[in-house]
Amino acid sequence: MRRLILCSSLVLAAVALVSAQTAAPKPAAANKLLTPASLTAKAPETYKVKFDTSKGVFVVEVHRDWAPLGADRFYNLVRNGFYNNVRFFRVLTGFMAQFGMNGTPAVQKVWGAPAQNLKDDPVKQSNKRGYITFANAGPNSRSTQVFINMVDNTFLDPEAMHFAPFGQVVEGMDIVDMLYTGYGRQNVPDQGRITNEGNAYLMKEYPKLDFVKTATIVQ
Repeated sequence: MRRLILCSSLVLAAVALVSAQTAAPKPAAANKLLTPASLTAKAPETYKVKFDTSKGVFVVEVHRDWAPLGADRFYNLVRNGFYNNVRFFRVLTGFMAQFGMNGTPAVQKVWGAPAQNLKDDPVKQSNKRGYITFANAGPNSRSTQVFINMVDNTFLDPEAMHFAPFGQVVEGMDIVDMLYTGYGRQNVPDQGRITNEGNAYLMKEYPKLDFVKTATIVQ
């Protein structure tokens, strides 16, 4: 009987050891968003992105032939969760809704570096209502920030302005129209502070901003 108990104890100890090893946390996978050079997949010729936001859902359809570099960048960012939990930090009535600064400073600093800027795509589409375009600060300066035209902004179309639409809202434009505009043109969040402090800054100083809960590729 003692031998049986001893054997049973050994078995139980062995099972416990295996269970502990199985349950032990594995090293966290490297965050791909911290290594932009690894996110270079070619986007499908056409794909859709579902944005689930604090106001509701809207869907963007992207056309790679409109702006290949922009479509590829957007595809890689969405697929790896870059736009999840980001704020619509600049929404101006009668103009546009801008977003695309990551709420985690370490991630935003990497993507905000000049080395990650995209070269310009030729402007093939007009910045009409519902069309989405990368923001820029001059030639070859596109990064992660995008904006949705809330009206026809055809004055942005000249090639020298480098605003090349890569997709358009095909569902839920009424949701885009509902995004909070109360901070106006004179009280836009400071992008330097967003970079350094992330969503903590925005949630404290601009608590009414709407935000993307999740952005996912659905087609």
